[in-house]
Amino acid sequence: MRYFVHFAYDGTAYCGWQVQPGVLTVQAVLDRALSQVLRQPVRSLGSGRTDTGVHARHQVAHFEAELPDDMSLDLLCYRLNRTLPADVRAWLLHEVGAHDHARFSAEARTYEYQVSLVPDPFRRDQALYLDRAPDLAAMNEAAAALVGQFDFTAFSKVKGGESHYLCWVHEAGWHEIPGGLTFRIRANRFVRGMVRLVVGTLLDVGRGRLSVEGFRQVLRRQERIAASGAAPAKGLYLSRVEYAAGVAPEAAGRAWKGELGA
Repeated sequence: MRYFVHFAYDGTAYCGWQVQPGVLTVQAVLDRALSQVLRQPVRSLGSGRTDTGVHARHQVAHFEAELPDDMSLDLLCYRLNRTLPADVRAWLLHEVGAHDHARFSAEARTYEYQVSLVPDPFRRDQALYLDRAPDLAAMNEAAAALVGQFDFTAFSKVKGGESHYLCWVHEAGWHEIPGGLTFRIRANRFVRGMVRLVVGTLLDVGRGRLSVEGFRQVLRRQERIAASGAAPAKGLYLSRVEYAAGVAPEAAGRAWKGELGA
């Protein structure tokens, strides 16, 4: 049977999501925990990769396994969390169809980037600290240019292995929160490195180093060299992965909103 697992992690200690030889990754610890609990080899496949130091409030992976007759999904979730390290936590498992895919069945993803404007030692690995507030209005005016379907070559890692760079962005904007700012962007897909490069370039707008029109020109030029440097990984979160109602249950949305306990 195929199952989806919805989970969160603090990416500080990990070299990203994807299994790599000789380094610690989130996928590696998840696969090891699933294999240990189910007493069979298990390999997961995630909804998307996150880079070294990037976090996830809502990541999804699918795996195939045969559950023992006395193993409910609630019990599996409980035992999985007893086995996983404290910085990775599962909060929902459910059965899916044989062709449902954590990556290819996803209809949209949302990323958030956290900026702290107050020195906070407890968020040193979870947010980018700025000692001066950027121009929020200018950044939001520039971010509005991202909404729609565009070629995001300018905001992609060189040799990212993409077949194309077209993304449909549904939402992009900065929001004030207590002690800082959050940038939220929702799209049907993201190219590698896209959000951190977008954030880094928008922050240049907010600091007065780049005009709003200059930002629009970066997007239009479709040249990686045109964008600013990437924002640090520690402020970035994969915050939501969305599926059709027939793939993921309503509980997945409620849990993402914090209405269910993990």
